[in-house]
Amino acid sequence: MKKRLGNTTDKLPSVLVLLLIVAVWELICVSGMVPSYMLPSPVDVAAAFINDFPTLMLHAATTLQEAAWGLLAGILLAFVMATAMDRFEVLAKAFYPLMIITQTIPTIAIAPLLVLWMGFGMMPKITLVVITTFFPITVGLLDGFRGVDADAVRLMRSMGAGRAQIFWHVKLPEAMPQFFSGLKISASYAVVGAVISEWLGGFEGLGVYMTRVKKAYAFDKMFAVIILIVVISLLLMALVNDLRNLSMPWTRLQKTEKQTAERRNKNAA
Repeated sequence: MKKRLGNTTDKLPSVLVLLLIVAVWELICVSGMVPSYMLPSPVDVAAAFINDFPTLMLHAATTLQEAAWGLLAGILLAFVMATAMDRFEVLAKAFYPLMIITQTIPTIAIAPLLVLWMGFGMMPKITLVVITTFFPITVGLLDGFRGVDADAVRLMRSMGAGRAQIFWHVKLPEAMPQFFSGLKISASYAVVGAVISEWLGGFEGLGVYMTRVKKAYAFDKMFAVIILIVVISLLLMALVNDLRNLSMPWTRLQKTEKQTAERRNKNAA
């Protein structure tokens, strides 16, 4: 009961701030400070969301499919690159600067080229998602591999362990927190990358829907799809947190023990 009460109390400030923003937004619209065609009210946005819900879900399914395939490919690419760069220093020196360069190029500039080369299907969207998601995961894994305790590696070697055994039993478990931190960032990037690529060509997807309603000056629907994108990104980040807890149950135990110790110190004080 105390744990649930604590979780509710922790979330209360963010909920109050969100409600305050919505209230101020509604007051601005009601007062007429901004024309309704420029800034629809929260009520209009909610009505547009409800009325167009089936259409939004249809387009969201396409965007989620593109984001999911791109994210999975990005994870695989990041795992291979991080492992190879950790194993061979020359590869790290050769490819790390190139990885950084890929992140300095605006995605909005890459998307038209991908559409030109790959057409209006799903491949250019998936490719753009891979480009935007593999970097945080690669950096996280590489930092995790290189941050392993050297004494633990030497102990494994003294016990006759090979490179593969050291990797699976020492390096990979130690790199898991950094991996999930990068994955949380990439999960939100995946949806955004898919939507941006859909702006420049396609037949279905939230980006295509946004382009259509923008041309029709239906800004209530525009806000509705923006809110949907935010919700999807938050759900994906929550899913990553759940996967992290399932894959690393010891971290949840450590967090619980830390919170218990803090409560004891407060009670003692």
